Amino acid sequence: MERERVLLKIVQAGDPILRRVARPLSTEEILSADTQRLIELMRETMRDAPGVGLAAPQIGESARLVVIEDRPEYVKDVPADRLAERERSPVPFRVLANPTLTLLDEGTALFFEGCLSLSGFVALTPRALAVRVDGLDERGEAVTVTARGWYARILQHEIDHLDGTLYVDRMLARSFMTQASFARHWQDASIAAVCADLDISPADRVRRPGRASGGQPGSPPPGSWSG
Repeated sequence: MERERVLLKIVQAGDPILRRVARPLSTEEILSADTQRLIELMRETMRDAPGVGLAAPQIGESARLVVIEDRPEYVKDVPADRLAERERSPVPFRVLANPTLTLLDEGTALFFEGCLSLSGFVALTPRALAVRVDGLDERGEAVTVTARGWYARILQHEIDHLDGTLYVDRMLARSFMTQASFARHWQDASIAAVCADLDISPADRVRRPGRASGGQPGSPPPGSWSG
């Protein structure tokens, strides 16, 4: 008999847990049956949304734990030039506990970003081009991830959640819009054209993303937005 599918509720902006610094997990906690089950439920909830990442605070848990996956079906209908511009390619399922993030590139990329905890909205958000993340995997073993482009953006977005930061804290405010408006007016426009039409200055377009996290601090295609 097929097991009944269980999905978690994704909390929305305004819930206090999204603005709190999540607590680190011990190796014993990571290996516990409860955390292993939580990881499984987070994976299924992320896929159902669908999204490319989900952090534990987004499902009401104060834990420094994220899951990430950019599935091949999310990008199969995206034009090749758009994928190249975003440096986006599929990312296999990954679990990161107690991640620390280091920015590796002084350059930034500016693209629309959304969040499963701010359902229905997107905004241009600057992110570092390349990052390194050190943490623990689902077996409690040390792991290092080096990423560029869209993968780096996903990692920055999810780790921000662990420190009580949302993409709206980093976005270019004049670009904040509903997903419906994005799909109707902007999804086929270049970033330069969007900035020009919205009167976003060149200085704002190259705004530096936030500091590295040290562990304490049509319509868009499915899965385009982070957790």
